[in-house]
Amino acid sequence: MTEVVLEASGVGFSYGGLVVIERLDLAVAKGEFVACVGPSGCGKTTLLALLGGHIAPARGTLQRRGRSRTIYQDGGLFPWLTVHDNVACGLPPRLDGGAREHKVAEWLAVTRLTEFADLYPHQLSGGMRQRVELARALAAESDTLLLDEPMGSLDYQTRLRMRRELVATLRERPRTVVFVTHDIEEAVQLGDRVIVLGPRPTSVRRVITLPPGRPRLPTAPGVPDAEQAIMEELGLT
Repeated sequence: MTEVVLEASGVGFSYGGLVVIERLDLAVAKGEFVACVGPSGCGKTTLLALLGGHIAPARGTLQRRGRSRTIYQDGGLFPWLTVHDNVACGLPPRLDGGAREHKVAEWLAVTRLTEFADLYPHQLSGGMRQRVELARALAAESDTLLLDEPMGSLDYQTRLRMRRELVATLRERPRTVVFVTHDIEEAVQLGDRVIVLGPRPTSVRRVITLPPGRPRLPTAPGVPDAEQAIMEELGLT
């Protein structure tokens, strides 16, 4: 039986008198990669905050199992710390001494950052900074990654490389992922399922399941049809 790690049932949330999310139902299975797309301002970031436990639903129920870590588009690296020390900040407090160094070295190797360990964030490209964010989040031993437009500020070629980096890292160190993006191509190339959200107050409008294998090529079976279906649902055709 598939283990569900995130489950929202009839969830609603408001900022004052502004209803942002209403009657939202969503279940995410362990190890699943779920991509969320929707109109600008529909409440995607608010949904991640709910799933991460940073805010509580005003209505409905939300169950979370395991630990989660959120990565935001603008990043959260400490500019005064090196790559090595930023990754070390993500480690559980129980680790010390040689155990900490071993774990940092492991995650730097997994994300191909070993040779950049002594550099500072301002000395890195945007894509490399995102890899440091990913390494730090994974080092925290979180069960679920909540990604809020983590590649939104990158140029197209760097985004393509980062998609491959993310897939390769998850292949080596599996996690459950909820990935918010405005990029429909990105959603269908990475997600096991794509959740299409409606305009505010948002709820799930449609769920599209993709064939196995990621990242998918733009011409892979099911990808063009999924893109077309999402664009129709969002009123873009």
